[in-house]
Amino acid sequence: MRVGIGYDSHPLVSGRRLVLGGVDIPYDKGLSGWSDADVATHAIIDALCGAAGLGDIGTLFPSQEAQYKDISSLILLRKTADLVEAKGFAVANIDVTIVAESPKLSPFIHEMRMGIAQALDVEIAQVTVKATTTDGLGFIGREEGIAAQAVALVQT
Repeated sequence: MRVGIGYDSHPLVSGRRLVLGGVDIPYDKGLSGWSDADVATHAIIDALCGAAGLGDIGTLFPSQEAQYKDISSLILLRKTADLVEAKGFAVANIDVTIVAESPKLSPFIHEMRMGIAQALDVEIAQVTVKATTTDGLGFIGREEGIAAQAVALVQT
């Protein structure tokens, strides 16, 4: 068994949709980034990369490459899962925490878990998604951005 940890954060901006865990979240701002800027899925990708010795998301899917412009991060997650499997590993479980002052994410957690599980071809019970705030502290508390951290366990 091997463990990997992932982290990502992006600034909130006007004129972009907010995508977290592969789900479009109704909100007046979205996350800035080359792909859909889905910090939750990006953190999972980095956690899987760490666990399987694949480098990081920037190595696998470099920003500024045209093929990744506005791409769904769930597509990148599927590609990562294929690479993990090619190295002889299977995803045992994923645990991700999204850190956002707003909007409230609890109504979307189940849909996030389903989409992530589907992209990884695992059971929904193997995916946990949680959300928390910073109680007004830092860039997240000032609603300037959203972050996520993830842990992935893979096994042979």
